[in-house]
Amino acid sequence: MNTQVLSLAGQLSNQEVVARVKRLAQQEREATAALIAHLAILDERQLYLAEGCASTFTYCVQVLHLSEYAAYSRIEAARAGRKYPIILDLLGDGSVNLTTVGLLVPELTPENHLDLLESAKHKSKRQVQELLAQLRPQPSVPSSIRKLPTPTPAAENPGPDLPPLSPALSPADTQAPARRPVIAPLAPQRYKVQFTASAETNAKLLQAQELLRSQIPDGDVGEVIDRALTALLKDLTKRKFAATDRLHETIERPRSSYGVVPRSRHIPAQVKRKVWTRDGGQCAFVAPDGRRCTERVFLEFHHVVPYSAGGKATVENIQLRCRAHNGFEAEQVFGRRSYRSRNTGVDPSTDDVRTGSGPSNGLASRNSMAGQSSLMLKRFP
Repeated sequence: MNTQVLSLAGQLSNQEVVARVKRLAQQEREATAALIAHLAILDERQLYLAEGCASTFTYCVQVLHLSEYAAYSRIEAARAGRKYPIILDLLGDGSVNLTTVGLLVPELTPENHLDLLESAKHKSKRQVQELLAQLRPQPSVPSSIRKLPTPTPAAENPGPDLPPLSPALSPADTQAPARRPVIAPLAPQRYKVQFTASAETNAKLLQAQELLRSQIPDGDVGEVIDRALTALLKDLTKRKFAATDRLHETIERPRSSYGVVPRSRHIPAQVKRKVWTRDGGQCAFVAPDGRRCTERVFLEFHHVVPYSAGGKATVENIQLRCRAHNGFEAEQVFGRRSYRSRNTGVDPSTDDVRTGSGPSNGLASRNSMAGQSSLMLKRFP
């Protein structure tokens, strides 16, 4: 059956696939909300006992064949939904998800649940954590460095990462303690950051503490890391955008004897800096419905009007694109990657990434080579 569905889906147009996916996602949310509502009744009436299970958790895992985490999150949402039925409506329309509900459950009360759920609509996990940090600020954690024990085989394969339910499940249902997030907001503008470092990194940190002792008497690790990151970002910015107080001068190249003006794909550093600032260090691709891509990693400089079509390296014609959208727009202009590979002689998996400057790299390479050939012919007749 699933194979047949895949075959049928493969016959749909691109627009039909997108529309179908959105509709199926909505149906899945509605089905999840309905399942949680029924689990709430099953849990309240203890109907799992007659099915040979000692708890709702065991019933979900052994009878419904849900994963341990899926069972935990749905039971937690079911118990919360029984107290605050609006949760089921919000789950059904996609305003909140199971992760959001799990984060909010300990803080929900009859007095604040409406406001808190409203504030958490359509927010990411990190944003919800920041919301809770504002609601209940936690004290700063003390700076510390300690050597971790050598992991044992049992520690390398921990059990399911499931905090106890409220009211608690039986001890047999969940054993492992909650896994702490790597970065967690403690209060507005304050975060707890936890990571494991190598012996070499630890030695560098200790040396930095010693050298900064006159400026940071207590050797606070957070202050040392902040200064290190500030210096690193300054160096990275200089390397990436050639940050300088001097303006880049554009030199007009003379025409060759064949009347060809050698062009360059080079994007001036000041253009890169202005584009990065204007686009906020984020992919500037905007979908037809107005949704902007949120990617901030693997960004490349993209020619809106392709270089091969005469597009210039100006602030107006250069935008930031993530690697995926840079390649996507290249295919919209030049066709599928296989077509580009045959007609440009450039590996389609690497051309955009290597230059990071839009969908015209293959043609640009040929134009550039032609210009170089004409210059060499003139120099060496």
